[in-house]
Amino acid sequence: MAKVVIALGGNALGNDAKEQMERAAVAAKAIADLIQAGNEVLVGHGNGPQVGMIKKVFDEGEKQSQAPNMPFPECTAMSQGYIGYHLQTAIEQELKSRGIKDRPVVSLVTRVEVDANDPAFKAPTKPVGGYYDEESARKLMKETGNVYAEDAGRGWRRMVASPLPVDILEKDTISCLIENKRLVIACGGGGIPVIQKDGKLVGAEAVVDKDFANAKMAGLVDADVLFILTAVENAYINFRQPDEKKLGEISVAEAKKYCDEGHFAPGSMLPKVMAAIMFVENAKGKRAIITSLEKAADALQGKCGTVVVC
Repeated sequence: MAKVVIALGGNALGNDAKEQMERAAVAAKAIADLIQAGNEVLVGHGNGPQVGMIKKVFDEGEKQSQAPNMPFPECTAMSQGYIGYHLQTAIEQELKSRGIKDRPVVSLVTRVEVDANDPAFKAPTKPVGGYYDEESARKLMKETGNVYAEDAGRGWRRMVASPLPVDILEKDTISCLIENKRLVIACGGGGIPVIQKDGKLVGAEAVVDKDFANAKMAGLVDADVLFILTAVENAYINFRQPDEKKLGEISVAEAKKYCDEGHFAPGSMLPKVMAAIMFVENAKGKRAIITSLEKAADALQGKCGTVVVC
């Protein structure tokens, strides 16, 4: 039996409640497959599209009706709640349908400490929310002072700081729940980012990358495997080029080399590979697997996926 942390991408979830419940049911089947095979599972998830939608609603409400605005940490907390609710419900239903009754599911509001001096705060690069054309984005920059930039040819999006996780404040609670045979959903959206200020914890206007947060969480709970789930079965070098090559098992040294050579897109595969490196370097003998949700069970058996080892 392996202790497995699953980093589920926010784009694997939905753009509205109905769509998200449908997609959560799909994710629940893959998660239940791993549990049914005898593994201990801890689930993290992204929230890039969802937290952006929440923030946009509050921004529009403030402009149109003087409704109070909501800072990013609170928006992340809201996304943790509703995404966790959908995943929790879907996983419970899937486990129940398979006769698995000894794995109660709990979704935990999770805070992730970041360094107030992290250079990411001076250079926002994390895209969140919906897409805009360039004219609309530049108008929003003038009106709000926020940073917008073009995102992978799909349009302009708001950019926020993405500092690295330093600690997960609920780590002891997570470990206690796991020891008591609970399936935990934690670090939703990378966790609610908080910093130390005047001896107190306060929310930070940022979004922690969910892959880095889940790599940190996997290390803290002594997981055997970190699953980073994405839209493709493997990572590639020379992606979509004539000499494209699918990556199977690679060492940390090879992964770093490919990162340095620029094979992975900064807003897509690069943070996934870097998170895999982070986990494996600090957890000798462990594995990080990058693959699709549908192939998770096969990847754990070594049949597919990109596997990063020390």
